[in-house]
Amino acid sequence: MTIAGAYLEFGSREARGNSPTYDKLCTAIAADDDLLELLASLPPAKQQPNLLFGVVRFLGGPVTVPAFHDFVVDNWAAVSSEVLRRAVQTNEIGRCAALMPVLACLPQPVSLIDIGTSAGLSLFSDKYAYRYGDTTIGQSTVTLDCDAVGITLPAALPTVAWRAGVDLNPLDITDPSDAAWLEALVWPEQEHRRERLRAAIAIARADPPRLVRGGLETVSDLVARAPEGTTPVVCHTSVLYQVPPAERAAFIETVQRLPGHWISVEGPDVVDVGDLPAPPDDSALNVLALDGKPLAWVRGHGQAMFGL
Repeated sequence: MTIAGAYLEFGSREARGNSPTYDKLCTAIAADDDLLELLASLPPAKQQPNLLFGVVRFLGGPVTVPAFHDFVVDNWAAVSSEVLRRAVQTNEIGRCAALMPVLACLPQPVSLIDIGTSAGLSLFSDKYAYRYGDTTIGQSTVTLDCDAVGITLPAALPTVAWRAGVDLNPLDITDPSDAAWLEALVWPEQEHRRERLRAAIAIARADPPRLVRGGLETVSDLVARAPEGTTPVVCHTSVLYQVPPAERAAFIETVQRLPGHWISVEGPDVVDVGDLPAPPDDSALNVLALDGKPLAWVRGHGQAMFGL
């Protein structure tokens, strides 16, 4: 797919209905020869829209048309430098709304191991409250809303006895610059996400998570560290699409052999979970699976889940 095509697809499948600003910006960039030429000078993995948009916002630039064009062209040295050194590490805690019902149904307490953890905010599923329609589970300064269709909801939150995360470049939640990068990745119109991100950061700063710098090869060691008497649970959400297919396949083969359980929330073309019923619509959806068995379609930021 061309760079222009990738931006048009991101705008129509992900930004549309969620961020009018990014939707318009994607359309403009797809027709902007100057920006397309600059993007072509970057490695393919660094050409993605949400990375470029996050960097521009992190640098204090505008994300409106045509000011975005001028800022990127005039500041390309700084923009490209940040793009090359950063990664999309959204750490969207809304995705915990899809993880929580599965975590709560496993033998308790659990040892939670998050792959591609960013700053580790998804390790605190037991510290957030959840509102699924008329049902609220837990009490917290952070409440995550999720439309749950065809999902059996637990009576209580999971008990997390031990938590650890791994990332190629883990973010330090106590570092103001890393916290600012997480905020820059929140889409412009979604102030509610920004507010709950700040509240989640406050929760994590009170007890910073155990984070390890490394790749998928660390999963076996982390599972081995889980305290006796706990259920090890390896989870990852919207991470494996960034991993080369051979490395991804090796990870899946490894995690399926490990003790405990494996929860994945990834695109259907990223983790093969077998035959799936038709999705509820044509937007970009992930599949929630437990030990490779599909359970639900999930919207990208955990806004809704549809049981299979």
